[in-house]
Amino acid sequence: MKIYLATANQNKKREMSEILKTHTIVIPSDEGIYFDPVENGSTFYENSLIKAQTLYKEVHCPVIADDSGICVEALGGDPGIFSARYAGPQFPHGTPDGKKISQELQNKYLISQLNDVLSSNSINTTHFLNGPRSCHYVCAMVLCLGYDRLYVAQEIMSGFLVEHIEDARGTGGFGYDPLFFVPQLNKTIAQISPDEKNAISHRGKAARALVHIIGALE
Repeated sequence: MKIYLATANQNKKREMSEILKTHTIVIPSDEGIYFDPVENGSTFYENSLIKAQTLYKEVHCPVIADDSGICVEALGGDPGIFSARYAGPQFPHGTPDGKKISQELQNKYLISQLNDVLSSNSINTTHFLNGPRSCHYVCAMVLCLGYDRLYVAQEIMSGFLVEHIEDARGTGGFGYDPLFFVPQLNKTIAQISPDEKNAISHRGKAARALVHIIGALE
């Protein structure tokens, strides 16, 4: 089955192609389709739905969209849905002009912000799943088969942020992966293979939930 993926992110296309190996994954730029929806939802699901329905109106074919991000417990869940636009503690929801900063700078800001909050002793972290530096990735994924025909899966992957930016490890993955340490593996997400990541990741788990639905429809 040909499935459009509502993104411009080549890394997401690669991951989804690895997960949905028996299907052909196409992103809008592959076919010269302009795709830049306004993601003004207040949740991962709402943003995912916006992307899915926007692209479906263009292609009238099966569409998968996801919205994902990293949520740091001690930061009240930030950057969350603003993970791609995060620009440090002064602009946690993005810069006023809307310009994105580099991933390298985002990583530095996130570690620094967390360290500042923890050193202030202003919050109780005893209930956090993976200690004071606990965080999790979230992925809300929508399969759109028609204007009113939708399937949704939302999943997480838990871990914690490394202590210092110098502790970032690995060259795989993308985004905040070099900072995201998984205790069970004793590695960051950027240190593991694509297959290992897909087996445990928020996006992998959400996609596999939709795979069962796609299989039942074929």
